[in-house]
Amino acid sequence: MAVEILLPKLGFSMNEGVLAEWLVADGGQAVEGQPLYALESEKSTQEVESPASGTLKIIAAVGETYEVGTVLGVIE
Repeated sequence: MAVEILLPKLGFSMNEGVLAEWLVADGGQAVEGQPLYALESEKSTQEVESPASGTLKIIAAVGETYEVGTVLGVIE
């Protein structure tokens, strides 16, 4: 079953964020609870953990700005 990776709301006033870096390559193995990508918000850069284990399919490009709730990738 595929799990969507959604851009999280990391702060009360956060509406969007910049995908700074994928820490797992496209087609690579994501491990639940391990850092999956880095997200830049207004105040900081944070690593976001994988919500599941499986093969990562990247949808979103590094360096782009996305709204909270945007699908960044899928873990199958």
